[in-house]
Amino acid sequence: MPRPQVPARLVDVLLLLVAVVWGSTYLAAKELVTPTTVIAALALRFSVTVLAMLPVCLRRLRGVGRDEAVTGILLGTILAVIFLFETYGIAHTSATNAGLIISLTIVMTPLLDSAVSRSWLPPRFFVAAVMAVVGVALLASGNGLRVPSAGDWLVLIAAGVRAVHITVMHRRSAGKQYDSLNLTYLQMATAAVLFCLASPLAGDSFVSLARQLGPGQWVDLLYLALICTVFAFFVQMWAVRTTSPSRVSLLLGTEPVWALLVGVLLGGDRLGMYGVAGAVLILVGAGWGQRIERGHRERAAAPAPAVERTVEPAANQA
Repeated sequence: MPRPQVPARLVDVLLLLVAVVWGSTYLAAKELVTPTTVIAALALRFSVTVLAMLPVCLRRLRGVGRDEAVTGILLGTILAVIFLFETYGIAHTSATNAGLIISLTIVMTPLLDSAVSRSWLPPRFFVAAVMAVVGVALLASGNGLRVPSAGDWLVLIAAGVRAVHITVMHRRSAGKQYDSLNLTYLQMATAAVLFCLASPLAGDSFVSLARQLGPGQWVDLLYLALICTVFAFFVQMWAVRTTSPSRVSLLLGTEPVWALLVGVLLGGDRLGMYGVAGAVLILVGAGWGQRIERGHRERAAAPAPAVERTVEPAANQA
């Protein structure tokens, strides 16, 4: 029985909400981690996530097939790499910079997806993507361009791995009867196991960190685990199976705007003229690119028009 058609507007709204949530993660993570507690904090974050999801997923996991399990473990390993680079980057740069640089995924994902599928998007899409990148550059410039820090480079690597994650997720799960909740849980569990095993080898263990956290840090941890991880990744998994990786990436590309707003409203950052111009370019570029991508996908899915065959008169036939 075919699945009911999901309204495109609902997909867009939920993905935009994920962008808002993820935009707030950088400040929360910045308040939680130090360079020596990155892996321990990630181990706690994903352990809380797995425990919170277990009562809902326990029965459903019995129906997981081998191919679905392999896909979940693969995606979970890639996810762990994303968080490793991203969180180490946050520990060595500002929360605002991290939120801005990660948005370069909006360029990397369409390029990767197009290269894999060998079906290039229209040139106008890349104009829109470049517009968004210029917006990121303006947002990040502050009072003038500067040499990127080590943390900036780590977040940039995380952006590239995130593009791989979105593309692999789409390729491995699109059109298959996978359970989105199970697939999300398998990813979280894989990342939790990897970080728990690694934490004693890199700085503080997750058990030691749990004893050191104060009430405010536990609030940050629970927010990161339950809202920014469980809710956000489930929506992303569901949406990428419903629409295309490029469209998902463009909507999530508004994340730096929300990261900047959180920084201004809660973190005390100031937004100057360049920042306003950059935010406008990101929003315009993402919105324009989304419409281009949607039109391109709909035209590609439409059946080719029937070609009327013309029969020449018998006198002219060989």
